Amino acid sequence: MKKTLQYLISLAIAAALLWFVFKDIDLNTLWEKIKLADYRWVALSAVLALVAHWSRAYRWVLMLEPMGYKPSVFRTTLAVLVGYGANLVFPRAGEVARCGTLNKLEDIPFEKSFGAVIAERLIDVMVLLFLIFINFILEFDRLKEVFFNFFGEKFKNPMLLGIYALVGVTILIVGYLLIKKNQQKIMQLPLYQKISSFIVGLASGFLSVKNLKNPSAFIFHTILIWCMYFIMTYVLCFALPETANLSPLAALTIFVMGSIGMAAPTQGGIGSYHFLVGSIVVLYGLSEQDGITLATFLHAMQGMVFVAVFGIIAFILTLILPKKVQEKTIS
Repeated sequence: MKKTLQYLISLAIAAALLWFVFKDIDLNTLWEKIKLADYRWVALSAVLALVAHWSRAYRWVLMLEPMGYKPSVFRTTLAVLVGYGANLVFPRAGEVARCGTLNKLEDIPFEKSFGAVIAERLIDVMVLLFLIFINFILEFDRLKEVFFNFFGEKFKNPMLLGIYALVGVTILIVGYLLIKKNQQKIMQLPLYQKISSFIVGLASGFLSVKNLKNPSAFIFHTILIWCMYFIMTYVLCFALPETANLSPLAALTIFVMGSIGMAAPTQGGIGSYHFLVGSIVVLYGLSEQDGITLATFLHAMQGMVFVAVFGIIAFILTLILPKKVQEKTIS
């Protein structure tokens, strides 16, 4: 019931954002411009997307090596693609789907691969925060007004922030004392033992980062993944005549805002991506109509078509391929 409610709320948020974004847009004009796009650039962007997904899979393999597992990069890439496809249906389900797929294909324990995924997601968040910082520095004159208008309201009442902080700290202290007092009883519960075992597996996957056998390759693939993501976005801008002359800095802003939009709790970033990208490109001289057209085109290609097509093909292949039993290379 809880998951159903979360799903419905996510759909409602996406629907509300889509209505807000498209309420003043001429959809016929938007569709005509998308039909006239140069789809050679789309094909190139699709190839770059595959490179990015392969690189992400290779990086995942590097993170599993310290735990004694060496899965096929091809099969790991299939798992990554299935995970992205799952995100189109259920927000945040991709990580679970890709780890479950890797378990099916390579017999790698779910909690081990999931721990590694959590670690790589945290690393990706740090990369995104770095890109946001760089983008804000390079485009300060354009972005400062948007930034302060959005965040300024959050800091107008310091007393309210202080109350929130005090309540949060109080809850943490009371919770800690209750757990400490009943620690022995809690540890004997079967549920606690299952959760504890699962957490140990997660920690093993998460800590695999510090035991990487090839840290330079890990860094290289992290950079390659994000470079491919950026170039994919920039290349797609060339497909529409109205956006073909956008600068690399404009593409960086679009890419950063789009990444934030895709991270929002909606199916595949639907609505949130359109709102953020469509709003920000107006700063680069585009009309609202052209801005929403670009946002729709980018999201349709990157967030929907590529993910859906690659995800379906990958899922079909996972049904055909036999399961490979892993033999740990280290204890």
